[in-house]
Amino acid sequence: MSSSGLAISVRGVGKQYTIRHDYTAPTTLAEAIVRCVRHPFARAEREQFWALKDVTFDVARGEVLGLIGTNGAGKSTLLKILSRITEMSEGEADLHGRVGSLLEVGTGFNQELTGRENVFLNGAILGMTRAEIRSQFDAIVAFAGVERFLDTPVKHYSSGMYVRLAFAVAAHLRSEILIVDEVLAVGDADFQRKCLGKMRDVATDGRTVLLVSHNMAAIGSLCSRAVLLRNGRVALAGDVGEAIEAYSTYEDSTLVGDLRDRHDRTGSGGVRATTISMTAGDGELTRSIRYGQPFDILIDYEAKAPFDHVLASVSINMLDGTRVATLSSGFRNESFSVAKGAGTLACRVPGLPLRPDTYALDVFMHGHHAFHDYVERAMTFDIAPRDVYGTGRMPQRNEGALIADYHWRTVEREVLSGR
Repeated sequence: MSSSGLAISVRGVGKQYTIRHDYTAPTTLAEAIVRCVRHPFARAEREQFWALKDVTFDVARGEVLGLIGTNGAGKSTLLKILSRITEMSEGEADLHGRVGSLLEVGTGFNQELTGRENVFLNGAILGMTRAEIRSQFDAIVAFAGVERFLDTPVKHYSSGMYVRLAFAVAAHLRSEILIVDEVLAVGDADFQRKCLGKMRDVATDGRTVLLVSHNMAAIGSLCSRAVLLRNGRVALAGDVGEAIEAYSTYEDSTLVGDLRDRHDRTGSGGVRATTISMTAGDGELTRSIRYGQPFDILIDYEAKAPFDHVLASVSINMLDGTRVATLSSGFRNESFSVAKGAGTLACRVPGLPLRPDTYALDVFMHGHHAFHDYVERAMTFDIAPRDVYGTGRMPQRNEGALIADYHWRTVEREVLSGR
């Protein structure tokens, strides 16, 4: 691809940080003075850490590119480099056109200025003339829905109001390149739908969008290509479907999903899932079941203390993030009393009427007024092909995940109408 057709060109970009390890760091002024007197030449151990290394890819003009990867993969660091917020340690990154960035709540906003003033400030930063900003001003305000608070300093805005206005400014002002991070998760569901629709409009208008999200449904519907980052390096750059599948199945080749080192989880940790696995009807571990085949989902957990009324939930998702079922013990009033230490919970599933594909499981441990643990994509499993209808034909991806039991026939209209 010629450089004239590129909006973003990234070549060998790397970012190195120095991590300071001091396991005996003083916590009070007295401890600091004593340490300085006793060990005046002591130095903390330092580690050189590459958050990004040898990252190379291109984004064509008018393309919507998804940037995906687990927490800590380097996505936000890369976006900050492209937005000229952080300097790279090595490599080159060329952006051809004005860049509008929305990386986190508050980026580019002055807390003391009003919403109106921040719209004009952001436009000026993007290189827009006052006349260009005025031409889009009404559309920005209407999209953000902050008319009543337009002349209020943004430091008094809620996080939802803040992000609505920030996104509206970034999307409506005429930047050729729009860089959007997972910040959209701050908005409510209706606003997120508006944002996705606006980004579709931006893309069809010939502008370039670089989108970071853990919502694979949004990535799959908006993007034609994706870059998968893994440990700061490009693991895959190409078709969005292949990237989503590689992201979802990463390190899922073993039969047991080990969750002990998963740091991208949320919850108090009172009861934490340590492993998740599936067993077929014969009791053998498996990651592949057939349509309608009974199986068990086993969750090993570790409890820091005894808890009553513990509820467990497993969600079954397609790889694009679409949820197809939730197996919650709360739905059936099945709660558990757990003792301090390790234990196991099991969920028996008589069968899943789903088409052959790869699916992901989320794990949720909670209780009455307690949120213990939540792990996304705890493991993946496959539903193996089976000729359910005996015809050799199965629904394709665009025809839905559910394999329904049904039968067509001809009837008289009088029968259908009840006459």
